[in-house]
Amino acid sequence: MFRPEIRVLDCTIRDGGLMNEWKFEKAMVKEVFHSLAKAGVDYVELGYRADKSMFSPDDFGAWRFCDEEDLREVAYECDTKVSVMCDVGRTDYSTFLPSDESIVKLYRVATYVPDIDKAIHMGKHIKDLGYEVSVNIMAVSHALEPDLDEALAQLAQTNFDMVYVVDSFGYFYSEQMHYLTEKYLANLPGKQIGIHCHNNRQLAFANTIEGIIKGANYLDGSIYGIGRAAGNCPLELLMGFLKNPKFDIRPIFDLIEKHFVELKKDLRWGYEIPYAITGILNKHPRAAMAFLKGVHGNTFSEFYDELLNVDDV
Repeated sequence: MFRPEIRVLDCTIRDGGLMNEWKFEKAMVKEVFHSLAKAGVDYVELGYRADKSMFSPDDFGAWRFCDEEDLREVAYECDTKVSVMCDVGRTDYSTFLPSDESIVKLYRVATYVPDIDKAIHMGKHIKDLGYEVSVNIMAVSHALEPDLDEALAQLAQTNFDMVYVVDSFGYFYSEQMHYLTEKYLANLPGKQIGIHCHNNRQLAFANTIEGIIKGANYLDGSIYGIGRAAGNCPLELLMGFLKNPKFDIRPIFDLIEKHFVELKKDLRWGYEIPYAITGILNKHPRAAMAFLKGVHGNTFSEFYDELLNVDDV
């Protein structure tokens, strides 16, 4: 599979940070960025830009905030671009520098469908500062179709660079990926469409391929699949599939062997029955993460029954 316009974005530190409050050591993050640059990855997302009045730096690691000085300690200007995510309603606008003063090249605005107007407001602010802008519509598996259609119509009027199909709960099968990718492409002419999948039903890699087949050119992956709960599409599988001669998968294997095999034993991302249950039921994985820490029912069946009987947990 080779299509030269495809771009790969690694979200190891950003999505993986959801499992350890973004408390990755700077030396490791620096090694991750430098190795991914050697591997030819197009974008590396190093965390969130969170409002410090809402999230205390005493409670979270540096990659929850992505201050410019921290980013410059671990990354450098090269063909691999630095990306940062910002949540609607959780971001201080005053922290955005003009693009010529920052190492960041892409900001990804994370939003839910009801907040699309706020996402557009933030995106316009960032775009005016000279950055690439993506809007990542989260939890689209919970969105009503007329609401999603309206959101896409609003986004079509912007000058943003890309919009992502996000399977937040690892719920989708190939049919939904086909449908949504085609819908986004049809309703967002001139914009690139991205795919971000979670692995609750072990379909993140497969569903990313389905998005490629239907025309998505921006693809998310993470080293060894690290990410919230069941994790994301494994970057090493994605790079191996794409057959792009600019990619060198060896630095990814070296990172996995040096850091991520042991890290997985501690953080316990990846396929687990509680995460599969939330994926099957189209639920946020926070309940499964709590189950694995001893909260909720004592057995998988009890946990399943508990989630069946509540609207959301």
